[in-house]
This record gives sequence, structure tokens and C-alpha cells, in this order.
Amino acid sequence: MKRRNFITKTSLNTLALGLGINSLANANSKQKNLKLKTSNKPASDPVAICTWEFTQANATAGALLDQGLPALDAVIKGVAVEEENIKNTTVGKGGSPDREGNVTLDACVMDHTGNCGSVMAVENITNVAALARKVMEDTPHVILAGKGAEEFAVQSGFTAEDLLTPETEKAWKEWLKTSDYKPVINIENHDTIGMLGLDKDGNISGACTTSGLAYKMKGRVGDSPVIGSGLFIDNAIGGAAATGMGEEVIKTVGSFLIVELMRNGMSPQEACEEAVSRIVTTNPNHTNFQVAYIAINKEGETGCYCIHPGFKMMKYSNGKNNPIAAGSHLK
Repeated sequence: MKRRNFITKTSLNTLALGLGINSLANANSKQKNLKLKTSNKPASDPVAICTWEFTQANATAGALLDQGLPALDAVIKGVAVEEENIKNTTVGKGGSPDREGNVTLDACVMDHTGNCGSVMAVENITNVAALARKVMEDTPHVILAGKGAEEFAVQSGFTAEDLLTPETEKAWKEWLKTSDYKPVINIENHDTIGMLGLDKDGNISGACTTSGLAYKMKGRVGDSPVIGSGLFIDNAIGGAAATGMGEEVIKTVGSFLIVELMRNGMSPQEACEEAVSRIVTTNPNHTNFQVAYIAINKEGETGCYCIHPGFKMMKYSNGKNNPIAAGSHLK
């Protein structure tokens, strides 16, 4: 009896184990099939999207994609339009300084092969997205920061120049009278510029560049130059970029999260909505700040979503460059 019971139990356990392994194998097979299905669908035409209504920047990238340029070239040239726009106080030259009057810039880039580069807290260099690419391509590192990044830029042929304009200096001195510090939601309807491009070969690349929060503490760095937070690309799946309160994006690794959600079957729109939900469900103070996401998949489908109303995404496709009003958690 004991031997019979032992054999019976052993047989049942073996059967259960076999069923479990088969189930796991089937699940893994389905997941692999999902990935292959996702990555094998070609996009119909090149697409460029960016955060906010940076019309000229996105149109520049889109036109270059239509001309056949690789996505990385297109997005870096696209964001450079705003880096060089001194009227934009949140990106590049003319960006708002920290509370001590220093303009420091952050940027990152990521290409379709998974390579990436980042620069943080850089002074005196305007085109920091292009500098991040130099870090990616010409150094063994992913990130350079501060003086080291600036020195590398000059050695690489970038021109050093004062980034503080008379207008931003005047605004900073006015701010010093009160030193009132709080994030401004939808500041002038502009903030970080994050841009994603899908080229004619079906490859996705991205760039993200900013001067950060106005009057931030010296040395503060947000999500924009952080791979996985401000920007993330997986060429088999898609890409995502963030804008808004960087600290909150970093806490949820927002852009990486969106790409992983798309990997598991969500559309770009659904993934952006879920990423915003992760923030608002864990932070009761979400009414006091803005976070917004944009995303694109291999088929050229796009999505965008935010916490507060007012965010728009630019989308260039088929020769047309249009703003798309994002849905929002708060109405």
C-alpha cells in the first residue's frame, strides 16, 4: 500500500510538473510570437513626434526623415532648432538659470541599436543633444557631466558661449527679490523637448534636451538626460519620451515603463495612460505638477497623455505637421 501510494503520488506530481512546464513553454512561446509579430510590422511612412508645440523643430525632423536621413540625424537636427532659439527659456541657449544664475543644460540620445549617450549639468554649450551623441559615439562612456562634459565638447569642436541672455538674467534677478520656488504647470506651454523619429528603414531613435527647472538648486538634474526616464528606445518595440516634473518621471522610470507596456501588448496611447496612472495613484500631490508622455511603436502608431490639460504633441507624417491635444487624468 505504501509503495502503491508513493508511486501514485509520484506519478501525479510528475504529471503536474509536466503540465506546468508545458504551460510555461506555451506562455513563453506566445510571448515570443507577440514580440515577433510586433517587430515584423513595417511602418508605412516616416514619422516624427515631439513634446509640446515645437512646430518648427518637429517639421525640421520630419522633412529630413522624408529626405531619407536616419532617425538619429533627424531628431538631433530637429531639437537643435529649439536649443538655438533664445526665446525658449526651457531649452538650450536662453534657458532659465539655476538660483545662482548659472544656465546648465541636460540631454540624452538613444539610437536604434540600443546605444545611448547623455550629458548633465553642462554650461556654455548650446547643442547638448549633439554633444550627447558625441559621448555615445566617441567615448567608452554613456554619461559625461559638468566641467568634464564641457571640456570634452570644446575638444570635439563645439563652441563655448554664454547661455544666459539679457532677458533670462533680468527674470532671474527679479525672481531673487522673492526667491519663490515652485514648478509652473504647462510653463508657456513649453518645457523639455523630447523627440522620437521613425525613419524609412523602420528604425527608431530619440533625443531629449532641456535647461531644467527654472531657479533649481545648483547641481539639480531631472529626468531628461536619464536613459529610461526622459527617453527610452527599443527598436523591436518602440520608443517613449517624457516632459514635466522630472523627479516624478524618474521615480517610475517612465519612458522605459511605456516601452515595456507596449512590449506586453499595449498600444502607445494605452501605455502612456498607464504610465501617468502609475504616478497619480502613488502621489497624492499630483495636482501640483505636470507630467506628460509621448510614444511611438514600430508601426508608426503614436500616443500621448498627461496629468493636467494643456499638453500637446506635434506629429509629422505624410508631409503634414499637426499638434495633437493629449488626453489628461485631470479634466
